Amino acid sequence: MSRLTTFSSPFLLGFDEIERVLDRVSKAANDGYPPYNIERLPPDGRRGDVLRITLAVAGFTRDQLAVTIEENQLVIRGRQTEDERERHFLHRGIAARQFQRTFVLAEGIDILGAELKDGLLSIDLARPEPERIVRKIQIASGD
Repeated sequence: MSRLTTFSSPFLLGFDEIERVLDRVSKAANDGYPPYNIERLPPDGRRGDVLRITLAVAGFTRDQLAVTIEENQLVIRGRQTEDERERHFLHRGIAARQFQRTFVLAEGIDILGAELKDGLLSIDLARPEPERIVRKIQIASGD
């Protein structure tokens, strides 16, 4: 039996990849660490929408964080290393923890930059204004 989805309409052609991305995102959304915000910044007139993703990464240094673009995905990784020989904990309530947080990007999204300040990693993205393109398709005669 075939699975019926929103994208199985005969009017939606070529959306198979979007369906796969939505499945992948829904599976990855269950992990709540690190917490994050996504906000729309006020327009500055030079570019389209500007979005800011802010992750709470307290305890991570700039060297322990990596921000990459992989196949239209923004991937943020954090890896803390600890030297157990130098420290002797009487109580351990703050664990050194690794994470990977992934955001799927639409075509044309530009990464403007990233900044780590006061335990918050902010990444700014720009979504350019879409161009309205009308293209006339010539109809060939079947004679």
